[in-house]
Amino acid sequence: MIKKILIGLASFLVLTVVVLYVTSRPKLESDGSYSPSKLALSLATVEVSDFETIAYQKYKGEKTKILVIFTEHKNLKMQNGKSFSTGNHPIEALVPMLHLKNAGFEFEIATQTGKPVVFEMWAFPDKDEAMKAIYEEYKSSFENPINLQSFIDSSFTKSASYAAVFVPGGHGAMIGIPEDENVSQILNWAHQSDLFTISLCHGPGSFLATTLNGQEFLYKGYNIAVFPDAIDAQTPMIGYLPGKMPSGLSEKLKTLGANIVNTESDNTVVVDRKLITGASPLASNALGKLAAETLLKELK
Repeated sequence: MIKKILIGLASFLVLTVVVLYVTSRPKLESDGSYSPSKLALSLATVEVSDFETIAYQKYKGEKTKILVIFTEHKNLKMQNGKSFSTGNHPIEALVPMLHLKNAGFEFEIATQTGKPVVFEMWAFPDKDEAMKAIYEEYKSSFENPINLQSFIDSSFTKSASYAAVFVPGGHGAMIGIPEDENVSQILNWAHQSDLFTISLCHGPGSFLATTLNGQEFLYKGYNIAVFPDAIDAQTPMIGYLPGKMPSGLSEKLKTLGANIVNTESDNTVVVDRKLITGASPLASNALGKLAAETLLKELK
């Protein structure tokens, strides 16, 4: 009897190991990149976001516009040479946009060169009607965004019409945007024009652009919530990332003088002067609420 029990236990353990191995393997896409494994998707994605409908007293002033800087890039190369199939995380982009829209603000959608916005569609909450509605509302703008140089040329003299710049998260925000001089110019313009800057998760990678050409880090001394490098280092174990990140973000921001307020990929949000940031996808709803409430309060 004991022998049978031991054999059965061994078979169960072997089966468990095989299932874990199969389900934790990143999925190979047609372009050679890798999207998260079945196990990672089951742990890190949802069918419905936690978006909270709030009846804001809508903003009625002239600063109605918010520039949203999305990534136009899909594949982020890991240290092992494998590429992660990424983009902007849909919840991190659309949930804050929903709050800000409901508070009376409107959006200008931009990418670096005007190529279409790239979303991590494997993370889209397919049963979330509010998310699907705002995605469809702005779909044409996502497919035909303005480019950053055009925005600089046409809108820097119209700062009175703008309330904020928003950089959504998703690992795609780490591709090209931190090295883009136009991003640096826009963040400095927002800062000098007393506009708000909003970001979360890996979106604060855009802040690195403010150090280009020997500039001092624009947000030195600021409290910032951002996705922790330590969590990124763990995700290859469940097949979320196909390898180690090419470089860290949270430690880099800390080295530049930022005060990182979170250690977990949680719902931490923080406002420091005109900078509003969140830690992870779990902070999307809280960030949207904080941003909407802060803008409504400060722009009276």
